[in-house]
Amino acid sequence: MDLTQLADDALLRGFATLVAQDRKTTAALLAHIAEIDARHLYLRAGFESMRAYCMRELNLTEDAAATRILVARLARQLPQLLPAMADGRLHLTTVRLLATRLTSANVGEWIAAAANKSLGEVEILIAHRYPQAESLRLDDGISPQVVVLQELGENSHVSKHASWTPPSDSPAAESTPNTKSVDVAPRVRTKIALLSPERYTLQVTLPGATHDKLRRVQALLGHAVPSGDVAQVLDRALDALLVQLEKRKFALTEQPRAPRPRATMRCIPARVRRAVYARDAGRCAFVGQNGVRCSATSRLEFDHLVPVARAGRSTADNLRLLCRAHNRYEAERILGREFMQRAASR
Repeated sequence: MDLTQLADDALLRGFATLVAQDRKTTAALLAHIAEIDARHLYLRAGFESMRAYCMRELNLTEDAAATRILVARLARQLPQLLPAMADGRLHLTTVRLLATRLTSANVGEWIAAAANKSLGEVEILIAHRYPQAESLRLDDGISPQVVVLQELGENSHVSKHASWTPPSDSPAAESTPNTKSVDVAPRVRTKIALLSPERYTLQVTLPGATHDKLRRVQALLGHAVPSGDVAQVLDRALDALLVQLEKRKFALTEQPRAPRPRATMRCIPARVRRAVYARDAGRCAFVGQNGVRCSATSRLEFDHLVPVARAGRSTADNLRLLCRAHNRYEAERILGREFMQRAASR
């Protein structure tokens, strides 16, 4: 698009129109994300989570996906947010910053108080309403997305001279049933950052008991790792843990034992678990309607293609690896949601 021939006034009018359209499009995008997320439509497309769908199918960055999903889920519970974003009173980053503070009782007042304000001004509103100690831990109730963005330097500076009268929502009022706070994300204690193609830095908060275990392992490895280097200790510990976990979950071992009689139809022989794990390459085998195979490698479960409830056998041909989300999705598709709900309540 060549804009060099446009007159100044026309260029400015066009820009203002695009900004207004972008705000409406953002609000509509968030509404779509919330509905797709609520219906779990990402599962049938071959993705284990809404985050994976946004990143790999829609090519959003990890940060963009996390922020939009967080705000979309919040807006589904507090629908007043979407009109305020569509007309420009609130911005995506503003809602993200307010996410852990909003309730069904105070959302209207917060929209009015934060309308058309910069991120720095909104931070002042929060500071007046929720004063914090000077030292703030990573697990003091801030959502992971906000913590990550602050660590990336997107946390704006706050002016010392601004003032504001906070809304009337009191802590006592927010604790009542009608003012339940929206739970947007779990707390964060760990940070992993990429330094170079093969090097990472790990920052983690350890409980005292875990610290003591680390010191004991360092001492026991004194002959092999004289320096006590935590990276080498961690590498050895993970090697040992991988062997243990793979043996327990997938029966992986260098010296398999002779098969033993099965106790029940649901019992999967070790040799079958090994075969299925190898065939599926330790990855969810679900393939979506668009031909995309799920890439999940965690929370893997053995799924019977013909369910045990329908006399399905625990053979390699009748088994596959599925992540927990797709295992549940397939069970509800084949057996029905009501059947699965009754089974879960037993």
